[in-house]
Amino acid sequence: MTAADTSRTEWLAKAATLSEALPYMRRYAGKTFVVKYGGHAMGDERVAELFARDIVLLRQVGINPVVVHGGGPQIGAMLARLKIKSEFVDGLRVTDRETVEIVEMVLSGAINKQLAAMVSAAGGVAVGLSGKDGGLIRAEKLTRTRRDPDSNIEKVLDLGFVGEPKAIDTSIIASLQKAGIIPIIAPIGLGPEGETFNINADTVAGAVAAALKATRLLLLTDVSGVKDKAGALLPELTDADVRRLIADGTITGGMIPKVETCLEAVDGGVEAAVILDGRVPHSVLLEIFTAHGVGTLIRRDRA
Repeated sequence: MTAADTSRTEWLAKAATLSEALPYMRRYAGKTFVVKYGGHAMGDERVAELFARDIVLLRQVGINPVVVHGGGPQIGAMLARLKIKSEFVDGLRVTDRETVEIVEMVLSGAINKQLAAMVSAAGGVAVGLSGKDGGLIRAEKLTRTRRDPDSNIEKVLDLGFVGEPKAIDTSIIASLQKAGIIPIIAPIGLGPEGETFNINADTVAGAVAAALKATRLLLLTDVSGVKDKAGALLPELTDADVRRLIADGTITGGMIPKVETCLEAVDGGVEAAVILDGRVPHSVLLEIFTAHGVGTLIRRDRA
């Protein structure tokens, strides 16, 4: 095969891909997609640049993307540099007053503005926000309990300034979308007394998606999706399937809070939620604009 033949084959493949994407572009035009971009998925600068370009492309074809980002590894690295020790309870970082200042600096400062700049550099118009801006995310202190194995008494654990969203002001997001601006949201919430709360990014993304009645919630992480006990990817699950897989031990560990976020989102009015690997180049486009997708889609049971 000559170089010209190779080029022609590549061009035809690209044309076929665009043709396959067209029905999905028409279906999703005007719809809102909330994309949670995870801290681990942000580790590769080239993949991050491709992610920014993909978000701009969504906006160009008429989809309204809203990005909520995490930053756990980056927060951990900064705390280590400052010699501040971190403690985790059930996957949540215990956040005292000193730590929450660092968390806010990393999330609302460095990461948030870097992502907004990358989206702008890719040709979009993005604004970086934290949940404190305009009262976007009203939060309350998150409490966790743990049963003492000796006394069997349930004890309340103090996680410090770790919060959970109680109200999302969608008018701020709607105003930005109307102006053609892509919101980039850091998962920092405002407490009832003006406190700053560190909130799990998955939880914020799910709450934002439910408040907006988004068509899709996409959770980009460092795993390909939900797998069965043999390690095979499960491409689609209903809410009933998810609850069954949790009960029988197929879904375990850190995947449980992710699928629970998806369940809360679809229960709150989101059409479907997807867990997918954000380290894969163009994973967002592959999920949205192809028939097979690349992650695990979770939806309500139609029965």
